[in-house]
Order: sequence, then C-alpha cells, then structure tokens
Amino acid sequence: MYDEILVPTDGSPASDAAIEHAIDIAAQYGARLHALYVVDGAAYSTLEAGSEIVVEALQSEGETATRRVADAATDAGVESTTTVTTGTAYRSIREYVDEHGIDMVVMGTHGRKGLDRYLLGSVTERVVRTADVPVLTVRQSTDE
Repeated sequence: MYDEILVPTDGSPASDAAIEHAIDIAAQYGARLHALYVVDGAAYSTLEAGSEIVVEALQSEGETATRRVADAATDAGVESTTTVTTGTAYRSIREYVDEHGIDMVVMGTHGRKGLDRYLLGSVTERVVRTADVPVLTVRQSTDE
C-alpha cells in the first residue's frame, strides 16, 4: 500500500514524534522513508545584511535534522533518503510529494490553538488541506 513515505522535519519535538511513526509505518510496509527539510529563505530576505548567513545556518540545521531521520531509519532497517531544499514549506512539501511519487506524508503538529494558530498558520494544516495523498498528523506529546 505504501512504498514511499515522506516525513518533513524541522528538528522540533513535534517532528520527532512524527518520525517515530513514519519509521514504524515504513518498516511495516517495506517502504522507503524520505526526510525533507525546507529552508524558507524568503522569510529572511528582508534582512539588510546577513541573510545568506542565516540561510546557510538553516541549511546546516536541515542537514543535521534529516541525518537524524536517516540514522534512525537505518537503525530500524528502513531505507531512507534525505533532502534539504528552499522554498515555502507547504508548497515545497506538496511539490516533493508530486515529484517523488510519495504515497503518504507523516507530519508533526505543535497543537497550537486559538490566536497562535490563526496568526502563525500551520504548515501541517495546509498540507492536509492540499495534498493528494494521505497525511498522518502526529501531535507533539504534552510532556515534551
């Protein structure tokens, strides 16, 4: 049923919870796990100086985050691939789904409510609403 599973990560505890589920599902189905980190460089383009330094730091953070996913997948005997890209997070995730034949997306959610959710928006919510494949959302544990 699932051959290619995408787990977008931002290195947060919410992502970590989703990674555990994604690896478990990939192991059950013999699927390959795709770890994706999206650097939103546009968010820092208004900085007059140093935006390239910020983007480089985020790319490095992305390499670390996706490597952690790959290491955990290897430990579980799951084949994986990693990608760090730039763009708007939810659009980049959707494009990745289309370009790589992804069958399922597993994403963490921070569980924001009220005004925080309205003001900050939710990458996960946008992916759920616009993706053409099943999206499993995993809520961050309240004790984390």
